[in-house]
Amino acid sequence: MSSVSETAVHNDRIKFDVPAGLVHAMSNPDMYPHPVHRVDLRETHISKVFLAGDYVYKVKKPVSLGFLDFSTLDKRHYFCTLEVSLNRRLAPDVYIEVVPVTNVRGHYRLGGAGTIVEYAVKMRRLPETRSLRHLLRHKKIDSDAIERLAERLVAYYHKAPHSAAIHRFGTLESIRSNCEDNFHQIAALGGDHVDTGLLDITSSATSAFLDNRRELFTKRVSEGNIRDCHGDLRCGHIYDDDGIHIIDCIEFNERFRYSDIACDLAFLIMDIEYEGYPDVANRLVDHVCRLSGDLHLYELLDFYKCYRALVRSKVCYISQRETSGSDYLSKKFHRESNKYLLLAYHYAVRFTRPTLWIMCGLPASGKSTIARYLSDILGITVLRSDHIRKQLFGKQEGMPDIGPFENGIYSQGATALTYGRMLMLGQNHLEKGRSVILDATFSRSHYRLEALELARTMHTRVILIETRASGKCLDARLAKRNSKSSLSDARPQHLAHIQKSFEPLTDVSEDVHIVIDTTRSKNGNLQKILSHHYRMSS
Repeated sequence: MSSVSETAVHNDRIKFDVPAGLVHAMSNPDMYPHPVHRVDLRETHISKVFLAGDYVYKVKKPVSLGFLDFSTLDKRHYFCTLEVSLNRRLAPDVYIEVVPVTNVRGHYRLGGAGTIVEYAVKMRRLPETRSLRHLLRHKKIDSDAIERLAERLVAYYHKAPHSAAIHRFGTLESIRSNCEDNFHQIAALGGDHVDTGLLDITSSATSAFLDNRRELFTKRVSEGNIRDCHGDLRCGHIYDDDGIHIIDCIEFNERFRYSDIACDLAFLIMDIEYEGYPDVANRLVDHVCRLSGDLHLYELLDFYKCYRALVRSKVCYISQRETSGSDYLSKKFHRESNKYLLLAYHYAVRFTRPTLWIMCGLPASGKSTIARYLSDILGITVLRSDHIRKQLFGKQEGMPDIGPFENGIYSQGATALTYGRMLMLGQNHLEKGRSVILDATFSRSHYRLEALELARTMHTRVILIETRASGKCLDARLAKRNSKSSLSDARPQHLAHIQKSFEPLTDVSEDVHIVIDTTRSKNGNLQKILSHHYRMSS
C-alpha cells in the first residue's frame, strides 16, 4: 500500500517520450516477424503499447518520476525483465520475453544484429471481449468465473513472498503515513474543486479506525498477511480466456506491491463496485473469505476500499493537470476524481458506523460462544446478561444460583432490571461510536423490541443472531454444566420451561435476523454472520 510521491504531485518530473521514429516504425505491420494486418497504439503516462496481430509489445517511456525511474536504457531493460518475471506469477503464458529493439543504418528492427536502442516486453494478446470489465458491462460474467477468480487469487496470495522487510509496509505507522499523504495530496491537487467537507470527514474516519483497530493491524503483520502482491488489481487487468489471467502488476516500485492482502484485494472490489456491480463484488469477497479462511477481510475491506478510492481520486487529479490542453479530458478527470472521493466517503461512513449485535436463543444454544468469536474478530465488547445479573444482585460468579424457574434473581422483575442495565451499557458504547454485542436469551418479544428500538434511535446498524441446536444437543450441553463451573445458571431442569415461554421471533425483520445452527462448522457460521453484516453495509 503506498501513495504517489510529492514529486509526482507537484509535477516536477523529467518529461521524455519514445522517439517518434521508433513509434512510427513499430506502428508499421512490416516491423514484425509474424502476421500483422494492423497495429493499434495505446498509451499510458509511462509506456506505449503496440497491439500487433496476436501479440502486444510494450515500450517504456524514458521518464523519471518520483515513484519510478525509466530514464536510462539499462534501467528500462531491468524493469522490462522484472515485469516479465513478476507477471508470470499470475499470467505465465501471457508474458513471453523481453525483445531488444535494434537500429541498423537508421532502420529499426525487433532483435537481430545492430545497436540496441530500446527494449520491449512481448506478450500474448488477450481478447478485450474477455476482460472482466467487458464481461461485467455486457452482463456476461457468471458465478463460475467469479469462483475461479477467487481460487486464483487465494492461491496466489498463499504463495506470495513475505519477509520482515515486506512486513514493515503493513505496520500501523506506514499505513497511517500513506493515508495522511493521500489527504494532503488530494487537497493540494484539487484546490478549490475539492469538497473539503467530504475529505475532512473521510480523514477523521480513517484516523479513528486506525486508532481503534491498532491491535488488528499488528495482528495482520504477525500472521504474515503483508505480502508481495499485485499492486494494481483492476477489472481491466483481469481476463477470463481459457483460464484466469491477471496482468500488469506493478514492477517499478516495490512499495506499491508490498501491502496487506486485504488492501490488494480491496482495489479490485472497489473497482467492481465503481463499475456498478456490488453483487458481483460481494460474491467475490465471500468466495475469497471461504477459500482463505481469512474472516478479518470482512472488517478490513471497507477501510482499504476507501484508501484505494482516494488513490484513484488523486491519480485523476494528476491526470487532469496533465491534460490542460484538452477541455474534454480535463472535465472527464475532474468528474471521476469527485466520484472516487464520494465513493471513499461512502466507505468511510460504512466502516465507522457502529453495529448493535443481539445474541438470542435458548440456554446452551451457543450464544456466548458465537459472541466470544465475534468479539475476537471485531475487537468489540460483549455485554453478557449472566454477568450483569450477578453484578446487580451481588452474586459471586462461579457460584451457581440454581433455583426454580423465574424465581429469585431470575424473577420477572430481576430479569427486567438485568435487561434494562444491559441496554443502558449498550447505549453507552453506541454513543461513543463503538459496536457492542448483547448476549442474552431474549426470549420475550418486548426485550427484543427494546433492543431494536435502541438501534433505531441511535441510528446504528443492528443484527440479531438467533442460535439454535437440537434438543438432544441442548440437553447434553446443559448436563455438562453440572460437572463444571459455568457463568450461566441454566440447567437441564429449566429447559422445558424456557422453551415453553420463548416467544416466536415474528417481531424481527428478515434483513436483520440470522439463524445459526451451532452444531455446524464454526467458521461457516462466522462467515455467514460476517458476510451478512458486510452486505448490510453496502
